[in-house]
Amino acid sequence: MSQINSTEITKSPRGSVGIERSFSKRAWNRFKKNKLALFGLGVILLLIILALCAPIISPYNPFITVRNEFGLANTSQPPSSNHLLGTDNLGRDVLSRMIFAGRISLSVGLVSVSIACSIGVVLGALAGYFGKWVDSLIMRVTDVVICFPVLFLVITVSTMLKPNIFNVMAIIGLVYWTRVARMVRGEILRVRELDFIQASRALGASDFRIIGRHVIPNIMAPLLVQATLLTAQAILIEASLSFLGVGVQQPTPSWGNMLNAATSITVLGFRPWIWIPPGLAILITVLSINFIGDGLRDALDPKLEE
Repeated sequence: MSQINSTEITKSPRGSVGIERSFSKRAWNRFKKNKLALFGLGVILLLIILALCAPIISPYNPFITVRNEFGLANTSQPPSSNHLLGTDNLGRDVLSRMIFAGRISLSVGLVSVSIACSIGVVLGALAGYFGKWVDSLIMRVTDVVICFPVLFLVITVSTMLKPNIFNVMAIIGLVYWTRVARMVRGEILRVRELDFIQASRALGASDFRIIGRHVIPNIMAPLLVQATLLTAQAILIEASLSFLGVGVQQPTPSWGNMLNAATSITVLGFRPWIWIPPGLAILITVLSINFIGDGLRDALDPKLEE
């Protein structure tokens, strides 16, 4: 653990606030030195802006077929000045669908990981802090869920329910909580024996107060990194489900169901503008999130010095 300069504590009337700000500043300085992490952060911020402003910046309605001056559908048109990424086999503007599809993918990633973290943090904290039969029960349930391949489990549950974006979010969240729970349990097993936790017990603080006020805040760094990496995996899972037809359904655009058009030999070989953009969007988004996760892992490591 890095040493804390006494001058950092005296800068603030409350020492803990000064220490926290000092650590945050050092972490941000380390993060800025990682060029790939900054690139990933820039890409994700751009995608978020595009998603929020999709109805304003999209040149066409992504759900409606674009027609020419003769009233005929502009199906499978190559990129042009009117359609920068061309049109799909139903005459819909690919660029507009790409922008709206980004809203779906980012929403699925954020919401499903929020569900997974909410469940995983609670169960992992209970298992790690109380131990004994509570730990055994929660970890055995976790082991059972982990035994099933994630993608096949998600596909199985998706086929049993009505395919839509809300079910996809819930399913991914209810599958990925196990990884968060195991990580939180391991961190709490380390933290719960530290001196300030023992001091809180001696002062009469309740177990749930100790968990909420002292234990959870001290494991936020690895939890944040884990959540970031799970977001990338959730986006990949959503794209896989939508590609297979058990995720987000047409006409709602998703990068996964846009890739479904590549199952046709004609589209795959002669109309690359239909499937290359969503494929690149998935690749760049997942890589960017992973770059951010790697940058956060290094930046929040207290063993690293400037």
